[in-house]
Order: sequence, then C-alpha cells, then structure tokens
Amino acid sequence: MEMSLQVERPLSYKAVFNNTDGCFKIKPFLGSFPFARTTMFTPWRTKCPSSRLSHRVAAGAADFSKRRQRRLSNPSSKGKAPKGFTPKTQVGTSTQKRDQKNDGENEDSSIPTSSESVEPNKPEIESNVALEEESIIELFQKNKVDEGTSSEFAEPNKTEIESNVAVEEESTVELYQKNKVDEGEKEESKENILSMGKELAVGKSNQNVENGSISKILEDVTEETILKNDIVSTSRDVASEGKHLDGTKTDDTVTVKDEIVESDEKTIEDTSLKLKLEMEANSRKQEIEGIAEENFSRGNKIFVYPQIVKPEEDIELFFNRTFSTLNDEPDILIMGAFNDWRWRSFTKRLNKTHLKGDWWSCQIHVPKEAYKMDFVFFNGQNVYDNNDKKDFCIPVEGGMDVFAFEDFLLEEKRRELEKLAKEQAEKERKEEEQRRIEAEKAASEAERTQATMETERRREILQQLMKKAARSVDNIWFIEPKEFKGMDKVKLYYNKSSGPLAYANELWIHGGHNNWNDGLTIIEKLVRSERAGGDWWYAEVVIPDRALVLDWVFANGPPKVAIVYDNNNYQDFHAIVPRSISEELYWVEEEHQIFRKLQEERKLREEAVRAKAEKTASMKAEMKESTLKRFLLSQKHIVYTEPLDVQAGTTVTVFYNPANTVLNGKPEVWFRCSFNRWTHRMGPLPPQQMLPADNASHVKATVKVPLDAYMMDFVFSEREDGGTFDNKGGMDYHIPVFGGIVEEPPMNIVHIAVEMAPIAKVGGLGDVVTSLSRAVQDLNHNVDIILPKYDCLNLSHVKDMHYQRSYSWGGTEIKVWFGKVEGLSVYFLEPQNGFFWTGCVYGCRNDAERFGFFCHAALEFLHQGGFHPDIIHCHDWSSAPVAGLFKDHYMHYGLSKTRVVFTIHNLEFGGHFIGKAMAYADKATTVSHTYSKEVAGNPAIAPHLHKFHGILNGIDLDIWDPYNDKFIPMSYTSENVVEGKRAAKEALQQRLGLRKSDLPLVGIITRLTHQKGIHLIKHAICRTLERNGQVTLSFMRSYRITHMRSLSVVLLGSAPDPRIQNDFVNLANQLHSTHGDRARLCLTYDEPLSHLIYAGADFILVPSIFEPCGLTQLTAMRYGSIPVVRKTGGLYDTVFDVDHDKARAEAQGLEPNGFNFDGADSAGVDYALNRAISGWYDGRDWFYSLCKRVMEQDWSWNRPALDYMELYHAARKY
Repeated sequence: MEMSLQVERPLSYKAVFNNTDGCFKIKPFLGSFPFARTTMFTPWRTKCPSSRLSHRVAAGAADFSKRRQRRLSNPSSKGKAPKGFTPKTQVGTSTQKRDQKNDGENEDSSIPTSSESVEPNKPEIESNVALEEESIIELFQKNKVDEGTSSEFAEPNKTEIESNVAVEEESTVELYQKNKVDEGEKEESKENILSMGKELAVGKSNQNVENGSISKILEDVTEETILKNDIVSTSRDVASEGKHLDGTKTDDTVTVKDEIVESDEKTIEDTSLKLKLEMEANSRKQEIEGIAEENFSRGNKIFVYPQIVKPEEDIELFFNRTFSTLNDEPDILIMGAFNDWRWRSFTKRLNKTHLKGDWWSCQIHVPKEAYKMDFVFFNGQNVYDNNDKKDFCIPVEGGMDVFAFEDFLLEEKRRELEKLAKEQAEKERKEEEQRRIEAEKAASEAERTQATMETERRREILQQLMKKAARSVDNIWFIEPKEFKGMDKVKLYYNKSSGPLAYANELWIHGGHNNWNDGLTIIEKLVRSERAGGDWWYAEVVIPDRALVLDWVFANGPPKVAIVYDNNNYQDFHAIVPRSISEELYWVEEEHQIFRKLQEERKLREEAVRAKAEKTASMKAEMKESTLKRFLLSQKHIVYTEPLDVQAGTTVTVFYNPANTVLNGKPEVWFRCSFNRWTHRMGPLPPQQMLPADNASHVKATVKVPLDAYMMDFVFSEREDGGTFDNKGGMDYHIPVFGGIVEEPPMNIVHIAVEMAPIAKVGGLGDVVTSLSRAVQDLNHNVDIILPKYDCLNLSHVKDMHYQRSYSWGGTEIKVWFGKVEGLSVYFLEPQNGFFWTGCVYGCRNDAERFGFFCHAALEFLHQGGFHPDIIHCHDWSSAPVAGLFKDHYMHYGLSKTRVVFTIHNLEFGGHFIGKAMAYADKATTVSHTYSKEVAGNPAIAPHLHKFHGILNGIDLDIWDPYNDKFIPMSYTSENVVEGKRAAKEALQQRLGLRKSDLPLVGIITRLTHQKGIHLIKHAICRTLERNGQVTLSFMRSYRITHMRSLSVVLLGSAPDPRIQNDFVNLANQLHSTHGDRARLCLTYDEPLSHLIYAGADFILVPSIFEPCGLTQLTAMRYGSIPVVRKTGGLYDTVFDVDHDKARAEAQGLEPNGFNFDGADSAGVDYALNRAISGWYDGRDWFYSLCKRVMEQDWSWNRPALDYMELYHAARKY
C-alpha cells in the first residue's frame, strides 16, 4: 500500500533541495529509549531545493534484510560552527553501535541497535521526504497521517522506518549568511537554521506500532534530537516502564505533544535570536571600526553610530580624546541635553573602546521629542571641550521639528499648570477646611460660654419667680389635684368674679412655663363649674413636661382676639409644679438646649451669608462675562472673529469691513497679525491677503492661534509691503485669547492723585481713582497709589496704617506712610512743611503750590525708592504737573521705560496745568467719548487730539449693590426688583414724612451748582407739585422732577456757593410748609439716605448743563431706577431713550434704558418727564420690565478697565 502526503510551504531560497535521494533511515527497535544526549548533527547542504514537501509511505511484506542500507553522509563544515552549536558526531551503522556497546561504551552515548530485536518478515515502511529549509521537527509536527492511513500501520508485525535525508556540504552559518529571507519569513528562518545545522541520532525501536503511532514515533525521535539540553521523552518514559505499544490502547503511552512543541519552539527561538544578535554585533563592530578609521583620518573628534540619529533609539557616541583639550585627562564625561539644551539633560561617563585612535564612547537614548542633541565633554571637574565655545550638536532626523517641539512644550506646560492648579485648589480646600474647623471650634466654645451665662441668668430669674409662686390663691384660683407633675392633666379653676373679667362672655387661659421660657404653650377655653362659693370656671390643662413653674393669664378670648386680660396686676399668675423634675437636671438640660439653639442660629446665619456671597459672586461673574462679550462685539461694524471667544490652540477666522475704515475702496486688504502684544516668540506672521467673505462688505483671513497666546494683535494694510494702514488710530486691534497656558504679564501702574474715596473724597475724581485701580488690579496687574497725607483723612477706612520711612527733597523732610484702602496699596506723603496740615483737601489760597510740591515729591519718592512703573497715571489739574516734571527731570534718570497717562475729569478748573500735561503726556483721556468731542476745540486739547481718547467711568459694584446694601430695608436683584423697590419706597416715605401712597416718585441727588442745571431743578420741583406729585431732592447730586398727574419729589444735595445754598434753603422751607406730604429737600449730604433714594425712587433726574461723565445715572440704573437726563457728555453715552435711541443702543450692544432731552430749558425737561410719568401710569408692567432691564446692564468698571488697559499698552509703544 502506498500513500503520498504533500504539504505546501512558502519558498525561502532557490532550489533548497536538488534531489530526493538522500533520506534519513529511521528503523524501529524493541526495548526502551534510554536518556540520550542528542549531540550528533549533520549540516544540511544548500543544494536541496524543493517547493513542496512530499511524504511517501509504503507498506509491504519484503524481508528487512533485503533492504539496501544507506548511510548518512558526513561532509566537513566549511566554516566555524555558530556559538551554541555542539560538535558534530558521525552517525554509525547499527553494527558499529552494537560493537561500541559491547566495548563498554557509556550507555548514554549510544542508542540500542535494531539487530537486538529484529524478527523476520517484518513489514517495512519507507518514508521519502523532500525537505525545504525547515527542520524535520516542524515537518512531523505539522503533517500527520490521517486516521485511515494510520490504522493500516497498526499491525502486530514490527516495523522498520527508513528515512534518508540529503544534505549539502555547507555549514548552517554559511547558509544563513548567503540566504536571507524577508521580514515576513524571519520566524521560519530561525527554525530552519537550527534544524539544518543539527544531525539526528536515529535508533531502532523494538515496540510494535499501534494505530496512529507511527507519526508519533517519528515526532518523538526528531524532537528529541534537536534539544540542546537533556530532555526526557515521554514515549521513552513509557517504554522504560515496560509498557509496549502492542496494539493495546493505553492512555499512558500518549505524550502531551503541545507542551513539548511549545518548549521546543521557545528554545529554538532563543537560540536563533542569540545567534542573530551575535552576527549583528560582529557586523556592527566591523562597521564601527571602518567609520572610526575614516573619522580618525579626517581628524574628526566625534561620530555616532548609527550615523543617522532617529528618535526613540539608542545611539553610541564616540569621542576621540587625541584631538581634544582633554587628551591628557584620565576621565571623560559628556554633559548634554536635547533641543537647544531645553529638554532632558544628561551627564554620562565615557569608556575607552577597542578602536584604534584613542576613541571613547557611551550609549545615549534619544527621546521621541528630540530634533537635536547638544553636548560638551569635560573631565568631571573644570576642564571642558565645548567645540570652541560653539558646543557640539547632532541633528535628529524623522522626529519633531522646532515648531512641533514648541507645541509639545506648551502642552507639557499646560498639563503642569493644570496639575499645579489642582494641587493649589486642593491645598486651598484643605486650608479652608482647617480654618472652618478652627472657626467652628472657636464659635462652639464661645457659644458654650454664652449658653452657660444665659443659663445662670435664667436660673437666677426663675429662682426669684419660684419664691413668689404659690399652689393656689384663695378665692381667685387653685389647681386639682394638688400634687401633679409634667404631662399630668389637671383642672385649673378661676373665680371669674375676682377680677376684670367678671363681665366677660368667654374665658380663656393663655399660659406657658418656667417664666414663659418657651413662649405660649397653653391655650384653653374655660367652662363654668358647679362649684359653690363664687363664679368658678375651669380649664383642663396638660402640664408641660419640664415645667418647674406654670405661668398664665386669663383673657376674654383667644390670642390675637382677646381685649380684656386678668394678668394679676401685671405680675402674671405663677404656680409651683409640686412633683417637677430635679432642678439641677433641668438646668443641665436647659444649658444644653440653649447651646444647641445658639449653634443652629449661627449655622443658619453662616449659611445665609455663604449663599448670599455665592450669589453675589455668580452675578458678578455673569455680568463680567456679558460685558466682555459686549466688548468683543463693540467693534463688530469693523472687525470681529468666528468664534467670538478666541481659544488658544484653535483656528480662528477674522472678518474685516474696510468700508468703515481708511482702507475703504482699496482693491486689496492685507492682514498682519501677531500675538501677546506683538511680543510672541514667533514674531509677526507673514502678511496674508484677505479674501472676500460671504458678506459682500467683509473680507476674511484665517490664522492658527498658538497655545501660548493670551492676546491676538493685528492691523490691516492696502498692500503686502504696507502702504496705508488701519491700526485703529495707533491703538492697533487686540482680541483676548482664552485657554492659553501663558498669562499676560502684570503691568505696574502708579496713580498720583490728590483725592481717593472713601478716605479723601470731594467729587467724582476720588471715586475714579479707587474704583479704576481696583478694577485694573482685578485683571492681575499691580497698582499703587500716592496720596498726600492730609490731617483730615478718614483713617477708619485705612488698614495696617504705619510709618515706613523718610526722605528729603527741596530741603524738606517727607515722611512716608503705608496702608491698605479697599485692598489697594497706598503711600501717604507727609511733607514736614505743613502743606497738608490745613484741615481740607481744597480751598487754600496756595493750592497750586501745595499740589505742585506734592507732584514733585511723588516723583522723587519713586526715583529714590527704586520704583520702575510701566505707567504713571495723573488726574486733573491738581496732579497735572507730574507729566512735565517727569519728562524734564526723571525720564532719563532710571525711569526711561515709564509712560505717562493723564486724565481730565473736569476741564472747568486749571486749564493752564491741563494744557501743559496734554503736551507732555504719552496718552490722555477724559471720562466719556461725547465729552471728548465736546472739549476737542479747547486750546489746551486741540493740538493733541491724536493722543486724546474718551473712556467712560464706571461705578463700584461693591459699594452700590442693592443685593448687599445695609441701608435699604430689603435686598433685591433684577429677579425681585418690584418687591425690593416697593419696600424701599415705603421706607423712604416713612423716613421723610411723605404721604404713603402708590405714586411715581422722582429723586434728585446732586451738588447744587450751575453745571448741574439748578434752574431746571427748580422748574421741575414746581412743575411736579402743580401736577399733585411728590418730590425728594437729596444733595449730593442734583435732580428735578415733573409729573403730569400725582407725583412725589425728593432732593438730596448741597451747594458750595452760599447764595445757592440759601436760595434752596428758602425753597425747602416754603415747600415743607405748603406741600409737606409730597416734597422733601434735604440740603446736606447723607450717605444712607442717598442709598434709600436710589432704591425707592422710580425716576432719577439729571438735568446737567454739561456732564463729563456722571455717576448718578449709572448708580440709579444699578438700583432699578429709570434715569431722565439731558443729552450731554457721559449722560448721552449711557442713557438711551426708549422712544428714540433703539438703533444707537443696539450699536453698543444694549437696549434702551431711560429718557433724555436736548434743550437746556423747561420745555425739554417737561418733554422727558411727561413721557416717563405717562409710561409709569399707562403701562405698569412695561415699566417694571424696564426696571429689570436697566438693573441687568453693566455700568461697572469691567468695561472701562479693559479700555484703560488698551490705552496703557498703546502708551508703552511710544
């Protein structure tokens, strides 16, 4: 019977086997397999190609002795055997082996021959194997005879297996070196090399072949022969135990093949890998030697291997000591880093190599982020070779470039910042928790002490009361039963005829216990008793649980209904509880209850404060976010971005409308951009021609925003090389970038001023200095204020006031004091010449001299103190001399980088000083855009319009906050503005003695000067009263009210001019006598009253003839009061008429918010007031919605602070 098995294998070499003549002869034998050391190998010839593997198995009855015997050829190896290969031993014949056995050879060195167990007429199975380069092991493991074929071999006759294998003369090493396979065949190559480099030790088996075991024997034999170490074959173990493969099915004869194969494959793989590494090492060594010789001949100090350096690889750096300043040094070290010394620094010691030419080397790992390696050599001490001060460097190819590495560093920094932020937040949380615990402990101790004191107080009172208490009073009251305790039900009898309730239709008892400790706890109606001896009535009463004493009165009705009482002549009735709880126990429990109540009350207060603070912070944040959005949209008619909020690391599109700029009509528009106030590391980006946008009037450009950007800066030009520019009048366009890893560096700003709220406030200047400084400081900039130390300062608002130092200037000692005002650092200068010991801020005949001295002293203080501010900000005529003095005397003496900004608050005073400051200042401002246009023609300003800007003032949201205002009866926000203002109006009417009625109320808060329109105020008051209105006039700012129907008017204010003051005093006296229930004129400043007027008034009137900015209308809107103003200065910039200014408001991102008028006459005032009052009467819901709207508008310093920062940065450009 013949059967042919074919196994397809991929070809690795050409003509692996040339013929199929040579085969291994594998003959079976009887007996056991000894533990054999398989050390006999024969190298395969390389001339044995075959693309297929064929098994030819023949079974016949021919006698074994007639078979032609073949020997394995044993040609000598042409090369040295690879490391790990054992010496080859020639395979002898069976006779030779038997002779060796008889000669006493070691049993472990040979295998028993078949002649010891051969029987005649045994079937012979011949297997002819045409092999590829793979080993016989793999062949037998992967190709098994199917069940049908195997069954034919399961005969009782002994079987001889003959395997003839053709081999070449070349060694395994030569075969491996000459025939390399591709990457996909590497694993097969490892097994091929080993299998072809070993000889097989073949023996005879004396065991019968049972069903399916023939291939198993072949596998066992071949697997055994390739093992490097002693391995015990499972099949031999079975034979050694006397278990024959005689056809009987026995599980013990079956080996676990998978485990053997796995172990074999791992051994083969390890050995092959080791061989490969050795060969690669030899090749590498030869290559390095060649490179070293070449570099030595050229006089090069260094080279690396591999010669092309790539990221995430190990390289070997070679250094020739001969050519170096370190040629006599015994120790050579390398100190280096990557990417221009910015990444992964290292220091390593070099070792002497075997190379010719005094080469030293070390291994270095190149990180994945590297694009260059920088290094120097040194002796470990102070002798260096730094490549003639240029350092050594080697480029790294295939990895990051410089820009990718920059982005990587930024991402690393972002992660580090996030980590630090989390750690800081956790640290702050723990610190806050510790503070809370400590505060809780302290509060608890204080409450415990308070509870003890309160308990003692109550105990003393109750003990006095118990001395007066009785069990009954004859003919008045008694209790049955006489003995009772807490929770008992008793009858309390009362003789109605004994007191003032003799004629009452009903009788009630209102009672409590323990000196009314828990209030009213007993309320019962009495019923008539049948008891004789009086008009007795009784009530069934349950005694309170912890009562020591009962307290009660009798009345003719229940609580809140009763009119007539019998309260024992104001002493109340008291009765002892005979069987009460222990008095000591009661007071212990009482103290504990008091303590718990105090704790609960405190926690409720703390929770209310916390909730209010959180809501306040939330409202501020929302308002700030809304204002920022409005700021970004404010120039949308010229430029805007998509998305509106520019995020670092994203791509943004810039839209530009040249029609509204100097580039109108230009055929091209070029976009020029950079970041971080033009200071970004990448510098200005290349000019980019803008393309038409979908909107026909706009063009657009796209730019990638780097991760380390905090500001986007750009201008526009008509050509790539420049030409006409649109740079926003020298300010440039700037848009903040959010989410970057770099914050804007803080700017150092110093205000030199003569007013500051609340410690030295005369007018709006003081408010601006404080509020602007706080707003800029909230933007993370550094702000200091220099102020004269008046002897009239309100020091109650100064924290940590202390003397700091003294210095001299102008022959005068000047003392410097320091303190904190509203969280701001303030330096107080006190010259010892007495200039500011006058008891006032203004009003001295030598004011110009006083403030001139102060300005010079302030600059000298900065100079001598080593200050280097970026900006000096001076205000109005009083500190205007700072600008000229700085440029003439200090700019070139240590303050060269400082720039001066000058703000005009009111041009009415000190025109000469203002003109000089305008000439010297780098930038100048006034307090509103409209006012800047109104004064543009002034001789002091006209020559300097190129640096003159209008920036609105704001109000301080912490001072003017209806949600946290202690001067109004009810806290409110826009959500409950109606209820809040109603409560405030009632409180205002009550305080001023006005009639309590639901009428529109007009408030006026002003200084009574001609600037404030005093003639219009008078007209408004009279007009209002003619129309049956109410007027409240408060002097701090001025307003006037007119009403066509019924109205209240309140005025609060004062006049610096005595004649004006007397005029209004007479008017007030007249109005109070004739219209006392509808008009109040308060002619002195009252801070709490001003808050109440802002909250309680429906309208606030500001009829100023001119108003640079005005804060009254802004504060009014903060409290939900509707402003009625004249169109001038800042009033026009902030109040948008509900009937006429919708488009103008939309251009500012706002909605209409009030009423305004043009003229400076009574007709104009009447026009605005009539519309306002009609709206109040005719559309109350509309009016309330208007109140809500104005409360939600942001008139704080959020927006002005951003505008001032833009101005400060623009000043620094020059």
